[in-house]
Amino acid sequence: VQLQASGGGLVQAGGSLRLSCAASGIIILMNDMGWYRQAPGKQRELVASITTTGRTNYADSVKGRFTISRDNAKNTVYLQMNSLKPEDTATYYCNRINGWVASWGQGTQVTVSS
Repeated sequence: VQLQASGGGLVQAGGSLRLSCAASGIIILMNDMGWYRQAPGKQRELVASITTTGRTNYADSVKGRFTISRDNAKNTVYLQMNSLKPEDTATYYCNRINGWVASWGQGTQVTVSS
């Protein structure tokens, strides 16, 4: 199983980014998936999730600004991030949210400047 996150970068506060997570070895539609982030010196946290039925959930810190979605045909999960804040700076990863998790990989770095 491989989950390749991409789309990060450097953006000014208030800007937007769209992250992608291309999956191989698993079928996104058949798994509850999530986007996680880890800032330096902090624990990894779940910021958004989407279930097999399409139900989404968000951490309070990103609610109203981030949107998780998936493209079943492309077997890819997305995270649209708007109104970015400096505190959103972190390495972002995608993975399953229930049961076993795949290798975390390198993630994609998001840096928001003030």
